[in-house]
Amino acid sequence: MVLEKLHLTYFKNYEEGAFTFGAHVNCLVGENGSGKTNLLDAIYFLTLTKSAFQNQDVLSVRHENDFFVLDGIFNDSDRNIQITCSFQRGQRKVFMADKKNYDRLSDHIGLFPLVLIAPNDTDLIRDGSEERRRFFDGVLAQATPGYLQDFLQYNKILNQRNGLLKLFAQRNVVDQDLLETYNEPLLKLALRIYQHRVSFMQRFLPLFCKFYAFICNGKETVDIRYESDVSLENFVEEFKKNQSNDLLSQRTGKGIHKDEFVFEIDGITLKKFGSQGQQKSFVIALKLAQFELLKIEKGKTPILLLDDIFDKLDDRRIHKLIELVDTGFLGQVFITDARPERSAKILESVKADVQFFNIGV
Repeated sequence: MVLEKLHLTYFKNYEEGAFTFGAHVNCLVGENGSGKTNLLDAIYFLTLTKSAFQNQDVLSVRHENDFFVLDGIFNDSDRNIQITCSFQRGQRKVFMADKKNYDRLSDHIGLFPLVLIAPNDTDLIRDGSEERRRFFDGVLAQATPGYLQDFLQYNKILNQRNGLLKLFAQRNVVDQDLLETYNEPLLKLALRIYQHRVSFMQRFLPLFCKFYAFICNGKETVDIRYESDVSLENFVEEFKKNQSNDLLSQRTGKGIHKDEFVFEIDGITLKKFGSQGQQKSFVIALKLAQFELLKIEKGKTPILLLDDIFDKLDDRRIHKLIELVDTGFLGQVFITDARPERSAKILESVKADVQFFNIGV
């Protein structure tokens, strides 16, 4: 699967832009602030219905404009598909496939698999459990049919239950029957999402370990431990026992929204004891495992976005990524770099077709 053409209107720093990309390596070069990363974000937006870097759509609208439009032509199994995204300030964004609206935005996610490797990815290790859950939920949303709908429904009911707990605290009264109407569907969804995550980790972990060994020449042993309240045999009973704490704190204290993914290297916690190099290798292995899992599950090669990696990675890790390009494992790749001469030197020996785009010129 490849993105053949992309047209941007009033997206971030672009007043208008039109690009025709190659099927293999596309290197976007230009000065810092020229719009290289914004172009990657436009590709990300078209495939995953949101920005990779902002949590509000309005922040992707070019300054002093009221809307943006993204239009892309994807080639999937020799069939061209036009994907269009438009957003107007104060209105909901619209996604269309071949000029037909999606009933739900979530129906689009997973149809055009994509993986992004960016400079801030080590936040997965340094930040709290929410960041790690967000990563794995993002992979599952693309890879596992039905997961995203369950996940969105769980969070909707969770927010409603938390709102009810706050209302009970304000009124100093508890309606047990009303609370139970939220407990029952929340518990069912929690158990289903937990099973999805367990199954996913069984498939993901071997791929991750393989890529870490590839990057580090098998020098260290790595692991990811999935920890969840829902794993307890008596989880439902424990959930109900915790109700008094929920009422006191006015939020739901047990469930899959509290899950943790613990990253370990040689049996110790990576977050506390891992070196900067180990953390970078760990993150790259996570993203490459995501890439191969999507490739297997979706039956199509994901698009790979590499943002500013030549600045952030050492020569050995860059060499390993370029090696994957040469083996043909990777499909269409987009790379950003502020130093054209460096990119040209690194990519000069690549067997695949390489195209350079001067951004901001």
